[in-house]
Amino acid sequence: MCMESSIRPWGSYLVLSDEADHKVKRITVDPGMRLSYQRHFRRSEHWFFVQGEGKFVLDDVETMVRSGSAIDIPVGSAHRIENLSESVPLVFIEIQHGSYFGEDDIIRLDDDFGRADEVAAQVPGTAPR
Repeated sequence: MCMESSIRPWGSYLVLSDEADHKVKRITVDPGMRLSYQRHFRRSEHWFFVQGEGKFVLDDVETMVRSGSAIDIPVGSAHRIENLSESVPLVFIEIQHGSYFGEDDIIRLDDDFGRADEVAAQVPGTAPR
């Protein structure tokens, strides 16, 4: 069985489990990179950090995270992670729980790679990858 993986401008992810009621990913954020400031309307997430350190933002509140830290992201909350290291990847396990786990349930509020949505309140399922 081939597991889904994807290379992104900020790093990569590997799907470890994809079930009807949850999805699990191993996410690697390259040194000095960050994910878009985004929200999901059909899933919550739990992140457990296994390598590196970074700055996590949840609804405009910043928190420092490192290996061993865990974060809960409620449905609809804006969030972002940034790898602060210049040489060490930031790695975390993401557990998604909800009714839908597609990559198109991402509303990008801010993005370093020009993928931010023009209308942040658009209908889920129409966001660019």
